[in-house]
Amino acid sequence: MSDLTGKVAIVTGASKGIGAELALALARAEAAVVANYHTDREGAQKVAEEIRAAGGRATIAAGDVSSPQTCRDLVATAVSEYGRLDIACCHAGITSWGKFLDTTEEAFDAVVATNLKGAYFLAQAAARQMARQGEGGRIILTSSVTGLQAVQYLSAYAMTKGGIQMLARNLVLELSPHNITINAVAPGAIVNERNLADDPGYREKWSEVIPLGRAGQPSDVAAAVLFLASPQASFITGATIAVDGGWTCYSPTPGFDFVE
Repeated sequence: MSDLTGKVAIVTGASKGIGAELALALARAEAAVVANYHTDREGAQKVAEEIRAAGGRATIAAGDVSSPQTCRDLVATAVSEYGRLDIACCHAGITSWGKFLDTTEEAFDAVVATNLKGAYFLAQAAARQMARQGEGGRIILTSSVTGLQAVQYLSAYAMTKGGIQMLARNLVLELSPHNITINAVAPGAIVNERNLADDPGYREKWSEVIPLGRAGQPSDVAAAVLFLASPQASFITGATIAVDGGWTCYSPTPGFDFVE
C-alpha cells in the first residue's frame, strides 16, 4: 500500500459510493481526510467514524461544490484542521440521464455546475494552497468512460466528463512549475447506490458486456486514485486512467429501459 503518512487530502462527494471508498482508502494509507458532503451528513459521518475507529484522522465538511466559495472553504478547513493540503480529489458529481431533445436548461445547468464548475474551482483553490506551501501536490479529477466513448441518453453528463479530461491536460501547463500533478480517473460501470437506484439490474446487465466479465467496485477506482496520489506517480500528469474492465476497447451497452 502507498504510504501517505503526513499528507492531507480533501475528497468531495465522500458520503457514499466511490467517494466514500476514496476517503477510506486514503485514510488507510495514513492521510488525514476532509470528507465533503452536500446533503448526506449521516453518510459522511459514518465514513469519518470508520476512519477514526481504525486510528485515522477525518473531518467532515458540508457544502455544495458548485459554489466556488464552498471549494475555498474546504481548502481552508483542511489547513485549519491539519495544517496543510497535499491531495485534492475532485470527485463530487451528478448523473443526468435523459434524451437530448428533452433536456431542460435546469437539468443542464445542474450537471455542469456540479461536475465541471465544482471540479474547476476546487482544483483552483487546492492548487493555490499547494503552490503557497511550495512542496508540490496531487489533484485527481473524476471523469468517466462517457468522456471517452458515447453512451446514449447521457449527452450533458458525458460533455462534462470529457471536459474534466481536457482540464487535466490543460492544467499540466500551469501547475507543473509548482510540482503539482493533475490527473483524472475514468470509472466505467461501477456498482454503487446511485447506479443501482437507476437500474436494479445494473450489475448483471453490465457484467455481460465488460471484457473482464464483471462490473467494477468502488474499491477498483480507489486503487487507481491511491496510486495517483502516491509518490510512485510523481512523473504522471495530464493522464486519464480508465477503470473499466476493458469496456472502452469496444464499448457495447445494455438497454436503458428506465429512461423515458
